[in-house]
Amino acid sequence: MKIAVVGLGLIGGSIAKDLKAQINVDVTGMDNNMEHCKTAMDLGLVHRISNIENIAPDMDVVILATPVDIIESLLPHVLNIIREDAVVIDVGSTKSDICSTISNHPNRSQYVAAHPLAGTELSGPEAAFKGLFNNAKNIICEKDKSSAHALDTAIRIFHSIGMTTDFMTPEEHDKHLAYVSHLSHVTSFSLGLTVLDIEKDEDQIFNLASTGFKSTSRLAKSNPNTWAAIFGKNRKYVGEALDGYIETLTKFKSAIESNDHDAMIKLMSDANDIKRVLNQ
Repeated sequence: MKIAVVGLGLIGGSIAKDLKAQINVDVTGMDNNMEHCKTAMDLGLVHRISNIENIAPDMDVVILATPVDIIESLLPHVLNIIREDAVVIDVGSTKSDICSTISNHPNRSQYVAAHPLAGTELSGPEAAFKGLFNNAKNIICEKDKSSAHALDTAIRIFHSIGMTTDFMTPEEHDKHLAYVSHLSHVTSFSLGLTVLDIEKDEDQIFNLASTGFKSTSRLAKSNPNTWAAIFGKNRKYVGEALDGYIETLTKFKSAIESNDHDAMIKLMSDANDIKRVLNQ
């Protein structure tokens, strides 16, 4: 199987590395950052580097792993130039705008809208590693708009790198991910900014940061270009998530400023219920 991976960062690079290790899979990489291309080759993530015009007409599968705004602009063109039996899969973190862009495309059935729920705060091809997707979940949207061949191909690819697949509508996906993923990144970026703004002694940040700060600020190290695109494309639901979060922060602020011990205990005890949800 000939597979092209467009975008050789953490996600695309890790997909490429997993697929390249399989028998009878030939992986071509592409990235508009030439340093990423060189690093991907040096690290053995792909068999070769090419460009979209050269690779798409010859590929069995094209996987788009660029930032979501680039996926949205690139996807229609890729669908225009692939073979009639080829499959295009995107792995972006938002789905509504991407799916809407090609809703009336004549080759829509050759496309699968996916989102593998895996990653780290690191970016670039040097962050890619084999096994990132082991035991992780993949989401596919609008499965009924993909052909049986395209859907089966995508599911088999994700299964081959260790993932199980669930199905959602694009709207369900974007709404739920706003709360369980995108909001986490906004709050981590905000925490990093707040601490850097208030605590001017960087040595003290380094010396005193314990596991709590390191874990809650970890996502603040994520790629700004990737996440600016995600926030922008999912601004409706991220905005709604932030409204709820700000309301809760205000409750905490009021309880702390008034030294309302009972209110603080109630808020934190209610929050502890997240353990039950996550341990299902």
